[in-house]
Amino acid sequence: MPVIEAKGLSKIFGRNPKQTTKLLDEGLSKEEILKKTGNTVGVNRATFEVEEGEIFVIMGLSGSGKSTLVRLINRLIEPTEGSIMIDGEDLASMDKESLRKVRREKLSMVFQRFALFPHRTVLENAEFGLEIQNVAKEEREKKAKESLEMVGLGEYFHQKPGQLSGGMQQRVGLARALANDPEVLLMDEAFSALDPLIRKDMQDELIDLQSSMKKTIVFITHDLDEALRIGDRIALMKDGSIVQVGTPEDILVNPANDYVEKFVEDVDRSKVLVAQNIMKRPEYVNIDKHGPRVALERMREEGLSSILVIDSKRNLKGYVIAEDASEARKKEVRDLNNILRTDIERVSKDTPLNDIFNVIHDSPVPVAVVENEKLAGIIVRGAVLAALAGDGEVNLEDA
Repeated sequence: MPVIEAKGLSKIFGRNPKQTTKLLDEGLSKEEILKKTGNTVGVNRATFEVEEGEIFVIMGLSGSGKSTLVRLINRLIEPTEGSIMIDGEDLASMDKESLRKVRREKLSMVFQRFALFPHRTVLENAEFGLEIQNVAKEEREKKAKESLEMVGLGEYFHQKPGQLSGGMQQRVGLARALANDPEVLLMDEAFSALDPLIRKDMQDELIDLQSSMKKTIVFITHDLDEALRIGDRIALMKDGSIVQVGTPEDILVNPANDYVEKFVEDVDRSKVLVAQNIMKRPEYVNIDKHGPRVALERMREEGLSSILVIDSKRNLKGYVIAEDASEARKKEVRDLNNILRTDIERVSKDTPLNDIFNVIHDSPVPVAVVENEKLAGIIVRGAVLAALAGDGEVNLEDA
């Protein structure tokens, strides 16, 4: 069961919002509804799921409905229709006490503006959420210190927010949210107010923290590069509607419509696409079973000038070239070890395209993709160039 599940979630701002939803059923656009009724479509029938432990990014331009949507998730805004489930419980139907309990125990929010109390110390700010829950001082101080240590502020307990940089203040805000040990962390444009370099540092910090925390995070941003950098999956919004949900690779390689394609056209694919996205099925021979004759025959059948060599456990051993195999056959050499070459470049499945390009540029043979030393695929130069060019129609088998 997903941690968060939204079904047909909508928010209409204005008079008679439920009547306005009928116009949505009739296919009227956000602009047409505004002209006809004066009402604003904040979110239009949003349906999505967020799995446990993933960073789910909701992104879009200003006015797309992303911040409204995140406030519907914790019911800071009442939905016009639809449901929002947290661990199978429908927030839309909860009474105030039940909703308050879910917010205390399962949800924490980090805002764009740091919202710190200037007269309180860093430690006092971090423990504030626990304080209003009437947690004993010793316990809340312990949890606040642990969360501050987690975000790298262990030496700043007694500083005031005004003594910290913008990035450090946002870390305090993050620590305050983490001190509650929430199941779900909601981050609304959390890094948008930061300078670019500090912002990138905070993105790295979040990725590092997530590797150990394994929280379920809903992250709101208008920055596509940020979404691609940190998101496990991305929901792209336009005019209150979700137009596509997918992994960063899905969004880049298989845009759902012209809007998404236009949105991502200027993205640096070399920083997003990885080896797994462009590798092809490898041709190989088994060093424990085959000799130069089989290797040569396989190369002839596939039109190759070299072929990879593995063992019976699929561990990559190296490669042989047609010239060496032909010479070995003439000399009746039967062991591939005699002609095995091991100077083959290897990358993992998650190696970025940019790094692969630097590797493959001077390599005489395809680059091997390995996982725990086992052969997973190969990458040819043409596939890298095609992916960098954004040619979604390229046949990687022929590249």
